[in-house]
Amino acid sequence: MTTAVRRGGRRRRRVPLVLAVPALVGLAFLVVPLAGLLIRAPWGTLTDQLFSPAVGQALVLSLVCASLATAICLVLGVPLAWLLARGDLPGRGVLRALVTVPLVLPPVVGGVALLLVLGRRGIIGQYLDAWFGISLPFTTAGVVVAEAFVAMPFLVISVEGALRGADPRYEDAAATLGASRWLTFRRVTLPSIAPGLVAGTVLCWARALGEFGATITFAGNFPGRTTTMPLAVYLALETDPGAAIVLSLVLLVLSIAVLVSLRDRWISTPS
Repeated sequence: MTTAVRRGGRRRRRVPLVLAVPALVGLAFLVVPLAGLLIRAPWGTLTDQLFSPAVGQALVLSLVCASLATAICLVLGVPLAWLLARGDLPGRGVLRALVTVPLVLPPVVGGVALLLVLGRRGIIGQYLDAWFGISLPFTTAGVVVAEAFVAMPFLVISVEGALRGADPRYEDAAATLGASRWLTFRRVTLPSIAPGLVAGTVLCWARALGEFGATITFAGNFPGRTTTMPLAVYLALETDPGAAIVLSLVLLVLSIAVLVSLRDRWISTPS
């Protein structure tokens, strides 16, 4: 079952049955639920529901908030990834663990943590409210903050991995030619890690788009202000399952379109 064969000049191996069966079961486990959305979609009323004000409102809010959250993650996450990859700091392993905590932390717990820190009576939020009149919970800005908190580790991990894989000799050569650190970072480092940066940005945006737990806990669920697509799906399940399927299809199509359009160029695996 493991005999090598040649096709098109490449060396291929037959997959052992003991691996093929669970692999196919795993593939079905991931694909069949998505196919269920297509099978049970209300195709007869799909157009009307897609162009309904509620769907359009939730879609626009989701796209805007996810894009803003991704922009925040880029501004803060890329320097953080550089610090973890290139910085000579004590306890760097602990810092990396802290950065990746939101990956394994239940999103609802993240929302509670944000409330305790940035709420009106929170550790920082009380001063934001008293000094500047800024209140983040239950606002659109709160949605952006919640999404950025959950999504940033995806960007940091991708960019850090790209930085560790990049050849530092090019940066050293630029430094010997008199380039400043900022110029070297912009003209040498960033282009060399572009695939990892783009892949991390895509993953970050997709994670922000699908965020639910931290958003509903920290920003609430107010139509037109904090009701993003995942929250709209949750609400629709209780009153109109057909609308929930339509909203889910929109999120599915968006996610697949982004990943497929970028995969061949930026996040393909070596063959």
